[in-house]
Amino acid sequence: MRKIAIIAGILMAWPLFAQNPPAPNPPSQETPPKLEAPKMAAPEPADEKKAEAPAPAPKVAKAPASEGKVVEEIIARVNNEIITGSELAKARTAAEDDARQECSGRCNAEQLQVAIEDRQKYALRDLIDQSLLAQRGKDMGINVEPDVVKKLDEIRIQNKLPDLDALESAVKSQGMNWEDFKNNIRNRILTQQVISQEVGRHITIGRDDAMKYYNEHKKDFERPEQVALRAIEIKTEGKSEAEVVELKKKADGLLKRVQDGEDFGQLAKRFSDGSTAQQGGFLGVYKRGELSKELEDRVFAMNKNELTPVIETKQGFLILQVLEHYTEGVQPFDKVENEIMDHLYSERMEPALREYLKTLREESYVVVKPGFQDAAGGGNSEIEEVSATPEQSKQKKPHKKYYLFGKTTGSS
Repeated sequence: MRKIAIIAGILMAWPLFAQNPPAPNPPSQETPPKLEAPKMAAPEPADEKKAEAPAPAPKVAKAPASEGKVVEEIIARVNNEIITGSELAKARTAAEDDARQECSGRCNAEQLQVAIEDRQKYALRDLIDQSLLAQRGKDMGINVEPDVVKKLDEIRIQNKLPDLDALESAVKSQGMNWEDFKNNIRNRILTQQVISQEVGRHITIGRDDAMKYYNEHKKDFERPEQVALRAIEIKTEGKSEAEVVELKKKADGLLKRVQDGEDFGQLAKRFSDGSTAQQGGFLGVYKRGELSKELEDRVFAMNKNELTPVIETKQGFLILQVLEHYTEGVQPFDKVENEIMDHLYSERMEPALREYLKTLREESYVVVKPGFQDAAGGGNSEIEEVSATPEQSKQKKPHKKYYLFGKTTGSS
């Protein structure tokens, strides 16, 4: 079966509440990524000095030959749950993949290695944080099953599969356990809701706060003329003449639906063939000289929320929407208000979330095997057996740009 892409979302605290997503990094290649279980990562700590050196790769302990079994090495216990060596190894591999994607086209070999090591040294901390948040969500009685079904259906639609049975087959064909796949999605949604309810709702940012920041940092909003774009792409490569005609009708229909009031981003997620579909078609913010001349002349003549007609390209059909058109100079407050709100929110969320996680650790039984240090604290204690109700032993407290069209020669 062909390899297919999924919605893999990385758990970062502040994007859960941001009004406008940041520009994604350019993909390292045009081919769709391999279907993989969704992964999560907690925010980086404010104090980088607390990070530990990378722990040695976990070794799998073998049982006596007579039993013929391989026993997982336990790296950490979090209340009644355990983190195994293989889970830590997978987390480190995922951290390396994230670093490579983020560095794609922007880092030399030395910078890439530093980025990989920087992400990997927090792998154990992040696994512990995820476990604590998921357990807290269960304690709060949060039901995320409807959201899990919705997310699975989004993945099915994105991969153009007829039903959930086909998605299950696709997951299994790539060597993954279907229940584990669903559980990863479940835990990600659960932790997002815990962060929202327990941390996010306590962070309030008023318009006055944003205006104060704007007045104190006006020089940060002095920019050249730019346009923020999102796109719906319908690819025709390898299609027959008859199929191209039908795909043109599809593109025309999608343009009409947007013109009639449907959300461009949602239609992009469902129907776009482009690599930015997961981001609602968001391409990035472009200066003059960063797009092909034909597209530049068209989009720089447009205003906010305006749409292009269906554009025929060598790859297929394209519909663009101008999310914002920034004039040259200091941007007016109304054009950067959401950006400022996002910045202030993330600035306050990071320490608030780390403090919340610190409280969860203090209320929980967390123990890490010697040789594997937890960057967030919690010691380097010997792994011990955990009773069925460990909470009784500890008193609880209340509680990128995508250059899909290419840059012109000599562009910045």
